[in-house]
Formats: sequence, C-alpha cells, structure tokens
Amino acid sequence: MKIAIAHDYLVQMGGAERVVEVFHQMFPNAPIYTTMFSSHRLLDELRDADIRASWLQKMPGGKSHFKEMLPLYPFAIKDFDFREFDIVLSSSSAFMKSIEVPKSTFHLCYCHTPMRFAWDYDTYMERQTKSSVMKKLLKIYIDRLKHWDQKTSANVNQFIANSSVVKHRIRNYYQRDADVIFPPINTSRFHSSKEIGNYYLIVSRLVSYKRIDLAVEAFNKNGLPLYIVGEGPDSVRLKAMAKANVHFMGRLEDRVVTKMMAECRALIFPGEEDFGITPLEANAAGRPVVAYQAGGALDTIVPHVNGVFFQRQEVEDLLGAIRDVENHAWDVQQIIGHAQKFDEKTFMDKLKTYMSTSYQQFREGH
Repeated sequence: MKIAIAHDYLVQMGGAERVVEVFHQMFPNAPIYTTMFSSHRLLDELRDADIRASWLQKMPGGKSHFKEMLPLYPFAIKDFDFREFDIVLSSSSAFMKSIEVPKSTFHLCYCHTPMRFAWDYDTYMERQTKSSVMKKLLKIYIDRLKHWDQKTSANVNQFIANSSVVKHRIRNYYQRDADVIFPPINTSRFHSSKEIGNYYLIVSRLVSYKRIDLAVEAFNKNGLPLYIVGEGPDSVRLKAMAKANVHFMGRLEDRVVTKMMAECRALIFPGEEDFGITPLEANAAGRPVVAYQAGGALDTIVPHVNGVFFQRQEVEDLLGAIRDVENHAWDVQQIIGHAQKFDEKTFMDKLKTYMSTSYQQFREGH
C-alpha cells in the first residue's frame, strides 16, 4: 500500500507535531504533505522526511505569521494530488482534514480537535489583543469557516479522536462517530531523578488560551519559583505581569527540558487542552501534575496517583491544588507506570491494527 501523511503546518513544535514524528517512524517512506514548514522549527526526527509544502511555503513572512494566513488555507490544500496513494493519514486540528482525495483512496483522519478558533471562537479570542473592529470582521469570516469545516468533514472516511472530549466535539460539530486512540508518549526519553528542586515547571507555547497568565498570577502570590519553558505571542504580556520568582526560559533543547521535568516539584498545566502530551511526559520523569479539571486531562490524570486537579480557572483554586501536591507523598514508580500506558509502542500497535481493519472495510465497501 502507498501511504501519504498530511498535517496542517510544520511551523511550531507541539504535541501534534510529535504525533506526526511518530507517523513518520511508522511509515518512513510516506511523503508528508503540509501547507508550510519552517526548517528552523522542524523536529530533528522529521529532517529526513519527504516534506511537500503548498504554495504558501513561498509566501514572504508566511512562516512567521502563519495565523494571519487564515483565509488562504482552504485554497492552499486544494492543490494537493493524492491519486497515487491507497491511504492518506491526516493529522489535523484545523484544515488538513478537509483535503480532497480520490474515491478509491482511504482518508483516515487523526483529529486533535475540530478547529478551536472557529468552534470556540469567543474563548479563543478572549485574551487576544486584536481591536474590536478586527474581532468583528473575524467573526463574520469564522461563521463562514464553520460552515465550510462542517461540510468538508465528509471528505474523511474515518475519524480517530485523540481524547474523549475530542470524540464528543466530532460528534457535536460534524455528526460523525470517532474511535479514541490516545497520542503517543516517548517515555524512554525521560528518567526520574533523586535530586528534586524547589521549583515548579510549565512547558508550553505561550498563547493566551493556555492560561499561563493564571499560573503567573498564582506564583506571584505564593512566591514559589516557577520556570516557564516556551515561546509565543503572549510572552510580552506574561513577562510584564510576572514577579521576580517567575522565570521565562524561552525555547530549550529537549535534553534540558527532560532534566528540568525530572527535577521539578510538579508540572503546572493550567489550560484546557484537547489532550495534553506534556503532563504525561512529566509523569514519565516521575513527577506529578497540577491540572485544570477539563479537556484531555480528564483522560490522563488520576487524582493522587499521577497528579491533582483544580476545578475552576481561578487563582485560589490553583493555589489550593499546589498546596495539595506539596502535602501528598508521591510514589515515583506508580507515576512512571501510569505514563507507560501511553507509550509510543502502544500507540503504534493500536494505530496499525486500526488502519488495517478500517482500510479492509473500506475496500469491501468499494
């Protein structure tokens, strides 16, 4: 079988890109179709891949301002030609699930979420600094985009959701069923440490919906050391509100982040994520997680086994959860054992079996 991989864009390094990296491990000869990619922000494991970008790749400044290219993506994906492939495996949280494939080609979509900036526009834009006029204009476009997104969901033969909450969204927005296969964690990258520091840790892209501001406010109040690893458009605002005990580390090499995870008091996970790979990476390093009780964390956090929840995105709730994590006696091996349930090999085995069965059913239907 000839297989192609498709992904929205490769201009940042997050959980979705880690999934694409595992797809590439599974199918190293499969080309990766994407709207655009940045060689500076490409995961090392993808540097040998056959990456085929759309005409957006040649747009001046496109890779730095990929969010401003929003109206162009539906047109960019139309130019991809998948006639030579038996299966297209798409990884999508935005546009790539809408690609058109021949009727004889099986399109399996691994959906990280239906596009959040369309279906949850008000929450997504709540802390954005755009003018009220720009927000109103965007709202008009977003209403049309939602219609297009719903219509083109029919281009997918079978959906896989990355979490229970995403399965529900797919059903709600697209009226389609989906099976859940949790994303892969490379647990072998992480090792526990006997040397635990006095700091808490955040590893995240600095964008407003991830609610890093909530953590900054909480640590401003309790005075404990907080290290924030990552870059993003919200960094200026966050730095302006942070006190001296909150440290912004920028982007760091994986080996440095791995060490910081192993030695932190706990990982802070204050936003609602579709799944959230980072908490399980911290667990693989033997450290607990303080997570907002919503989204993908509901599938991954077992209270007082590998972390604690806080129920409302309010400073006092987060501070209470931090005190809870401080007062609990954590079993490092139990935390690591929980993370290993989400290991890459488990993911690969499940996905290969699922692809084989689904493709066979597709062929029988044709």
